Amino acid sequence: MAFLECIDITKEYANTIALKKISFSVNKGEMVAIIGPSGAGKSTLLRCINRMIVPTAGDVIFDGVNFNTLNSAQLREQRRKIGMIFQHYNLVNRLSVVENVLHGRLGYKTTFEGIFGRYAEGEKEEAFKILARLGLEEQAYRRCDELSGGQKQRVGIARALIQEPKLMLCDEPIASLDPSSAKIIMDYLWDINKSIGITCFVNLHQVDVALKYADRIIGIRKGEVIYDGPPCALKKETIHQIYDSKTGELIMD
Repeated sequence: MAFLECIDITKEYANTIALKKISFSVNKGEMVAIIGPSGAGKSTLLRCINRMIVPTAGDVIFDGVNFNTLNSAQLREQRRKIGMIFQHYNLVNRLSVVENVLHGRLGYKTTFEGIFGRYAEGEKEEAFKILARLGLEEQAYRRCDELSGGQKQRVGIARALIQEPKLMLCDEPIASLDPSSAKIIMDYLWDINKSIGITCFVNLHQVDVALKYADRIIGIRKGEVIYDGPPCALKKETIHQIYDSKTGELIMD
């Protein structure tokens, strides 16, 4: 059985079809890059996988569970297994780095524990271990609004990791970063995927980055899959088809 299976995922907004019967399956431990132009449906697809957005039609089966069959409590439990990393970080800027990381444990907390920040000593120790792994141990008590963009994104990764996820959904994690910071983030995601074995889905604009880091690339255009396969088989003609471009603002190694 596939670790993640999307079957005919369709999402409609009023008169707009964002996704058109998208189907694919993913094995555990894969690093998958989703490429395509702005508005292609990449972010919508990621949010349909963890049901931050409810698909108009289709099924998402993750780790043997069909998300369409879940009530709200069951969905909350399943989401513990799925970490989410955002383009604009989604951190609480007035809080410290370690406090933001610990927010990744809120899915395991009661409402009371979440409101009053009741975290076990073991959870705090794990937060510091993860920060050390990501080179942020010395920043643990700094407010997040004092950090650079690359540091903020590493905090976002740490927050996702402390959930102990089986799947990481990364929505344009390097789009707001300079090339040097982007490389650092992609190196960390690659290391997490390969050394820990967490399956990663990464939305990217940069084709060259997808070619370098991904085990598999899914190319989407206007809500439809144009390409699904290994980086080595992705031809320039297909890239131009995905981006509907003759010249391309596409970077190719």
